[in-house]
Amino acid sequence: MTLTVSASEHLVFLGTYTRSSSKGIYTVRLDRETGAISAPELVATTANPTWIAFSHDKKHLYAVSERDTLAVPFSVHLDTGKLIPDRVQDSGGKAPCYLMADATGRCLVVAHYHTAIVAALPIQADGSLGEPTTIIPHTGKGVHPTRQEAAHVHSANIAPDNRHVIVCDLGLDRVYTYVLDAAKATLTPAATPYVQTAPGAGPRHSAFSADGRHVFVINELDNTLTCYAYDSATGSLTPRDTQPTLPADFTGENTTAEVRVHPSGKFVYGSNRGHDSIAVFAFDAAAGKLTPLGHTPTGGKSPRNFALSPDGKWLLAANQNSDNLRTFRVDADTGLLTATPHEANVPQAVCVLFAN
Repeated sequence: MTLTVSASEHLVFLGTYTRSSSKGIYTVRLDRETGAISAPELVATTANPTWIAFSHDKKHLYAVSERDTLAVPFSVHLDTGKLIPDRVQDSGGKAPCYLMADATGRCLVVAHYHTAIVAALPIQADGSLGEPTTIIPHTGKGVHPTRQEAAHVHSANIAPDNRHVIVCDLGLDRVYTYVLDAAKATLTPAATPYVQTAPGAGPRHSAFSADGRHVFVINELDNTLTCYAYDSATGSLTPRDTQPTLPADFTGENTTAEVRVHPSGKFVYGSNRGHDSIAVFAFDAAAGKLTPLGHTPTGGKSPRNFALSPDGKWLLAANQNSDNLRTFRVDADTGLLTATPHEANVPQAVCVLFAN
């Protein structure tokens, strides 16, 4: 039975792979004072919702259907966490892996990994999706023989100013900027269409700084985090700093996954799969510089995704290959993480989305 969300808890939605025992999208409730996690509740049965995102007003939630070609919309009842499915829509390419709704609620952008396509779909007044109005393919390859044999669009992140979309192409070692026309649900290349990363870096996901003046890109293949200055007028990106996500003495296999920014803007976090940790960085906004502060084990295997609570007090890490969520307390002054004893079991959880 669905319970009413209390003011003393955070409601968290979880996207999963459904190739094992998971059935779709789940919710948990995170106690705001203790970090305790409630038992997971299935709120939507849907195939491989590996990335989920809210509309700006949080009245709708959108999910990819990875391994398929679908974007799946839901109406959201935030008082209970209940999801009501709407008509699914072709997302414009195979294997969508990331999506995001714009601030006006009129456009959904979708990244497709295997077909290397970034697409834009109109959002109707009722939150449902129209057919893609923009489909942009990427072509080419990078230096890595198996991971960069072709272009691979891994994320499409709309800037806080709602003017541009930052697209990470892992296969091409490029971070693209597209101009967003939300009213028409269209994307066009910016005047400077992309910035090239280091060869073999493999840019995966991006996150904007709290003031919207910088973009952090986590590079999956060379295990680094890069800070770019963002020009809101042109959308251009200028590299400012790059730091490793791993300790200098680590020699095992690792790929990075997610990057998040603390609500205060003072700290940036990245996840390591292999080292199985969260790397913590201090951020100097004036200089555009990152300072590594240390690493915290995530208490599981392959932390593909994690998220910070809106108040910045908690970090919730999803360990894909050990089927567990773990709660960490965030020190507001240092940014460092302290593990709590609280965890929950969710099969192959790979996306963490705080509702409140």
